[in-house]
Amino acid sequence: MKLFTLLLSLFTITTFAQNNKKYDTFFEKGNGNQSASYAETIAYFKMLASDFPTIQIKEMGLTDSGEPLHMVTFNPDKEFDFDKIQKTKAVLFVNNGIHAGEPDGIDATMQFYRDLAIGKLKAPKNTVLVSIPVYNIGGALNRNSTTRANQDGPEIYGFRGNARNYDLNRDLMKSDTRNTKSFVEIFQKINADVFIDNHVSNGSDYQYKLTYIMTEHNKLGTVLGGFMNNEMMPALVKNLQKKKIETTPYVDSFKDTPDKGFGQFVDSPRYTTGYTSLFNTIGFVVETHMLKKYAERVKMTYEYMKSTLDFTDANYQKIKDLRVKNLEQYQPKKKYTLQWELDSTKATTFSFLGYEASYKKSEATTGDRLYYDRSKPYKKDVPYIKEFKSLKDVVIPSAYIIPRGYWNIIDLLKNNNISFSQLKNDTIIEVESYRIADFKTVPMAYEGHYVHRNTTVTSKIVKMAFAKGDYIVPTTQKGVKYLVEAFEPEGVDSFFNWNFFDPILQQKEHYSEYIFEDTAANLLKENPSLKAELEAKKQTDATFAKSPEAQLDWIYKHSAYYEKAHMQYPVYRVL
Repeated sequence: MKLFTLLLSLFTITTFAQNNKKYDTFFEKGNGNQSASYAETIAYFKMLASDFPTIQIKEMGLTDSGEPLHMVTFNPDKEFDFDKIQKTKAVLFVNNGIHAGEPDGIDATMQFYRDLAIGKLKAPKNTVLVSIPVYNIGGALNRNSTTRANQDGPEIYGFRGNARNYDLNRDLMKSDTRNTKSFVEIFQKINADVFIDNHVSNGSDYQYKLTYIMTEHNKLGTVLGGFMNNEMMPALVKNLQKKKIETTPYVDSFKDTPDKGFGQFVDSPRYTTGYTSLFNTIGFVVETHMLKKYAERVKMTYEYMKSTLDFTDANYQKIKDLRVKNLEQYQPKKKYTLQWELDSTKATTFSFLGYEASYKKSEATTGDRLYYDRSKPYKKDVPYIKEFKSLKDVVIPSAYIIPRGYWNIIDLLKNNNISFSQLKNDTIIEVESYRIADFKTVPMAYEGHYVHRNTTVTSKIVKMAFAKGDYIVPTTQKGVKYLVEAFEPEGVDSFFNWNFFDPILQQKEHYSEYIFEDTAANLLKENPSLKAELEAKKQTDATFAKSPEAQLDWIYKHSAYYEKAHMQYPVYRVL
């Protein structure tokens, strides 16, 4: 009888092991240096969803490739209605393959879901896991072995640009691509509490296999940002250390080498974590090290996701409560920081595991080249800055008003789940009005745009006539930070700086100088104060005094003939 029981037990174990081979991923079946294709990845998740009722895969909008974006959910309760989920559980959202040549997260996430489904990992009680298995589908379909010149594996991988050659991790605010619009739809639908974007780093050499970016905690908000910075991130680092994994903040070096010091990465809203932070979501970027073996990098990504899931599950209610409390900081009449910079007065040091670096004669060029000597590892204290200070603040208005003609802006608001209403009648409203005073524009196209920077405005309080159908967008809503970043022209990733309002920068009506000369002379005769202002400018501006053309243009721009739309910012603030 004992022999029968033993044989039965061995048979059961053998059968279970054989059945589980069915769930080996493409990566696991290979030599540790191969990554699944887009088709293989989707087919694998469809198989899991078919075999396990705890997993659902769903198409969620198109991408520029023409293929749909997929959302995969793991919930041990087999509930996939997010209105219901958010009432009782937290949501951890994982994004993979935004740069398709960095596929570590694609392969790690397949294993992660599989291990949760078969019970190899303990299923979370309080957290639902959601992922985009492959975000940059166009890039994933553009498979090659050469474009990641500095990366050690896998053998074949995708390309950084998407099907229209956009870098999707620069597209979140402007949303030029279908990929981004579909990502935003998913993010808004699931109302993620914690977010991870899986990447591979570039740059310096060092001992770490895993680095990370946490979203700028000062920008996230004192309540939620303080929790992330002081509790969650230290707990994740400690948990990884228990698994013999040393990690460091993303190495964004000040100089050539990290021993000179570095600071936290500034993730403005164009980046995924910069965007998700606008909706009070804790965000992390996993950056495995490009010079480490692919199998090691996949394992590091897997373990970071597991540590984050475990922490979120243990602290789910606190995270959800802090998200609500954090939003209370962003109310009308309160200050909001539009521009940040690292605060060098608050630099600290930490023990960094690096390699000695030096320079030697290049064998490829006539210069010297940097190299790292892996035979000389070091552990030394290096300067690090993670605190930011404000460069530019604004006061949050009670609402923004957008003329009804800006349908492209309204489409983006809808995509981001922003609430608004329309005027039912023509109305006079007192508003703060901006004019664009100055800006600079990059000399070359960047991500499909000639981006503006160093923008400044002048403002005045005016009573303006608005038309029936114009849009009123209140700031007392979940997306308040998104609205301020989008509509304040001086914001780094404002809609103005991304060229949404460039038509106002072009003067549409002009004048013939020889005809306007007579009109200008009459204007000066009829308006002594205007003439006095002109004379004063000639006294203080020598270049202007020598230019009749500039003087005539000045008179034109100070007359009723000059069009009001030129340089007039068309979004208005209700205080």
